[in-house]
Amino acid sequence: MNILGLSAYYHDSAACLLRDGRLVAAAQEERFSRKKHDSGFPKNAAAYCLKDAGLTLADVDCVAYYEKPLVKFDRILETAVAYAPFGFRSFSMALPVWLKKKLWMRETIREELGGYQGPLRFVEHHEAHAASAFFPSPFKEAAILTMDGVGEWATASWGVGRGNQIDLKAELRFPHSLGMLYSAFTYYTGFKVNSGEYKVMGLAPYGEPRYADLICRELIDLKEDGSFRLAKKYFNYCAGLTMTSEAFHELFGGPPREPETKLTQRDMDLAASVQMVCEEVMTRMARHVVRETGMRDLCLAGGVALNCVGNGRILREKICDRIWIQPAAGDAGGAVGAAAMVWHGALGKPREADGVHDAQQGSLLGPAFSDEQIAEFLSERKIPHRRLEPSKVCEETAKLLAQGKVIGWFQGRMEFGPRALGARSILGDPRDKTMQARMNMKIKFREGFRPFAPSVLRERCHDYFDLEAESPYMLLVARVRPERRIEEPAEARKAFGLERLNNPRSDLPAVTHIDYSARLQTVSREGSAPLYDLLKAFERETGCAVLVNTSFNVRGEPIVCTPRDAYACFMRTGIDHLVLGSHMLDKTEQPKSTEDKKWMKEFALD
Repeated sequence: MNILGLSAYYHDSAACLLRDGRLVAAAQEERFSRKKHDSGFPKNAAAYCLKDAGLTLADVDCVAYYEKPLVKFDRILETAVAYAPFGFRSFSMALPVWLKKKLWMRETIREELGGYQGPLRFVEHHEAHAASAFFPSPFKEAAILTMDGVGEWATASWGVGRGNQIDLKAELRFPHSLGMLYSAFTYYTGFKVNSGEYKVMGLAPYGEPRYADLICRELIDLKEDGSFRLAKKYFNYCAGLTMTSEAFHELFGGPPREPETKLTQRDMDLAASVQMVCEEVMTRMARHVVRETGMRDLCLAGGVALNCVGNGRILREKICDRIWIQPAAGDAGGAVGAAAMVWHGALGKPREADGVHDAQQGSLLGPAFSDEQIAEFLSERKIPHRRLEPSKVCEETAKLLAQGKVIGWFQGRMEFGPRALGARSILGDPRDKTMQARMNMKIKFREGFRPFAPSVLRERCHDYFDLEAESPYMLLVARVRPERRIEEPAEARKAFGLERLNNPRSDLPAVTHIDYSARLQTVSREGSAPLYDLLKAFERETGCAVLVNTSFNVRGEPIVCTPRDAYACFMRTGIDHLVLGSHMLDKTEQPKSTEDKKWMKEFALD
């Protein structure tokens, strides 16, 4: 039986395919459209999933959608009435797309899929999040916690997963939302809502949580069980077109920071403050859920579950024994949850879980390209390259990395979710003191404060990081081990914020954040064979079992999907070498942009 799962029309639209309950393909629409956080109907992603499985639309037995549109519209309508007349402008802007598409989602899905006539199922948003967290997890039974901005009405929920059943016990409702609180500070500190939250998380260690008490006193009434109410007068997302109100601006001493302007110590302190409050809410919620369910394994999903610092704190405080977080924890993962709810919930199909291995398949669920396809691409465009023996790829790449070269790494199936896990990655030597600055400024073209993640051999993790769990999906933050840390000079500690950026924190300076933390990926051969083999080769070459691993894209663009995407990114940036399967490309051998206008046009480099 083939179930096509879909999420669409908010952000990070995606599609997945379950065949007899097994997740065989999943991808976000942005990877095909090249529009970051694409919210449109995932037509290309759905087409990929069917093609990958060798199916046509006629082979699809059911389509599952990740929310109930009529219930969501009820919330939007009730909110507009409650805040009338102030909410009219935002409601009037939202109304056309609802009248045109969202209210007629059955017809829209059938039309967008090219005339699909089979069964359709609509799953509640947080139920889809819960299903995406529990059903692919390794646990036979577990507590479940979901946290995001808002679905239909729910903004957080908790419950229990047992076997093939999920039972949600309670929920927090709009407008009281941890995701919305965090997004309000994302907006206020000058970053883009629904994409800049991770920048706030990365900025937080440069500040002091000077405003945390003010947030808790004025903005949020937080209870011991993690439930809370927000003081609505400080927020504008119910009635207006912004996240924060004039009362918010007055409380924190001024208007929002203009995007792209210089970051101040105040911005860093605000980021530190909301991060501290977010972690406190997350830990209280997790503690309550574990206590109420009596279960020591915990599953997380929803956009807030991408806050890997908060996830790390839940583990560090030993609130639970084991934790499993959906790699595509945001709306993209809702497609997986919707399909799984139909298979297990509606159809009652059994679920197999061995307590050890998850069913996410390393989240390597996107398109792959064979060496023959890559060779055809390179040959047709007369792109200079060397084809290596497959057994030599990792060895030669490791040598280049040891020489300080930055590598674009394109191997196997593309990752599903926001993290690069070694299939579409940019890699570097973590021991290089200049690597973070080089990657941020000349390759990623992004803010210099942004930290980079380490990928480490799973069996060597404890030699570098204080982490008792595995972190295959780069969703946990841990501290670098004390013996590897470098004490910051007393004079340097007197500096403020970003002035401390270039002070090495450990013998892995490129991946150690200012607070000695790192958002790490533990790599096993069964999870990601190409990256594992490269790490082993780099360890043989240097004695170091860690690499810098950042997503293969530049600021404002999605992670690359195809060899063409990878080559275009390679040529636009300071990446030194590109490894496409078994093919090695050297930047110094590539044509100069002024020499070939046809080549420039092909890759939109003019």
